[in-house]
Amino acid sequence: MTEQDNQEEQEDQQEFGIHSIYLKDVSFESPNAPEIFTTEFKPEIQMGVNIDTSPLGDDVYEVVLSITVSAKAGEKTGFLVELHQAGIFTLKGFNEETLGPMLGIYCPNVLFPYARESTASLVTKGGFPQLLLEPVNFEAMYAQHQENQQGTIQ
Repeated sequence: MTEQDNQEEQEDQQEFGIHSIYLKDVSFESPNAPEIFTTEFKPEIQMGVNIDTSPLGDDVYEVVLSITVSAKAGEKTGFLVELHQAGIFTLKGFNEETLGPMLGIYCPNVLFPYARESTASLVTKGGFPQLLLEPVNFEAMYAQHQENQQGTIQ
């Protein structure tokens, strides 16, 4: 059996499944309300993204996409959103080399639209104009994370 045949056989046995997608934790704060609504507010939006994964059992993982968004104008904070969008995924038949990218790139890409919608809804319900989060390049984030880990190992 050639290496290519072995790789094709392994790919045929791979299984990806979504068990559940859920909002694990969420917080919305508007610390300067109601004053913030009585002035012209042109905020600077800052966003932070983090990904945590944990095994739940054989080939089953929880992936949590954490997003923090703040809107500040000078020293005044308009709002702060902290959101943990999570999913439970089956990843069966993936070798060590492909499991990492599945958990660090593919699964967060599945979760991001849900986190984006929840964030937009919270901000709008908080009395602020609609906020659509910019797309996130999870592949670049994963590569940066891998590079940082290589730097600490050496």
